[in-house]
Amino acid sequence: MKFVFTDKKVDLPNKVHAYAEKKVGKLDRYFKADAEAAMVFSVEKGRNNAELTVRSGGTIIRVSESTSDMFATIDAAVSSVERQLRKNKARLEKRLRENAFERTVDAEEVSSFAPEAEEDEFSIVRTKRFPIKHMTVEEAVLQMNLLDHTFFAFKNAEADGAFAVVYRRNDGGYGLIEDDM
Repeated sequence: MKFVFTDKKVDLPNKVHAYAEKKVGKLDRYFKADAEAAMVFSVEKGRNNAELTVRSGGTIIRVSESTSDMFATIDAAVSSVERQLRKNKARLEKRLRENAFERTVDAEEVSSFAPEAEEDEFSIVRTKRFPIKHMTVEEAVLQMNLLDHTFFAFKNAEADGAFAVVYRRNDGGYGLIEDDM
């Protein structure tokens, strides 16, 4: 597993990074391919925050934890990832293809949500570019839950690759937005 550590507005000793590497390294057994773990450490209002993002092929798992002790925060983040993996293990095995953790991207699949030209009234503060993967609605909902996002864009494999978005509704259910073509 490859590690990337980022300290935001805090200067942590190397022993914290070594501890995090040891703890997060135990997650390697859950992934078939080489995984990358990115940890962002910060301190706000006396709370130690850690955001852990694990990427392995097309699967991304993100958790954020906050406690009064940085070592306890690291432990809590690793526990949260393990809990997510255990909770979704059956779904991951049942829903994803055999090579689901190995992702190949064609240049034509790369899309951008950024507008061509900025309008004076609106200020785009961040642009994200990412490949949009063909998947079923169930796989998209699973990936959205693993990322802990409220929406997820994908190409619907059940609708001949039409663009679609799944989202979490306020009532706890899920919604689907499909391209009318």
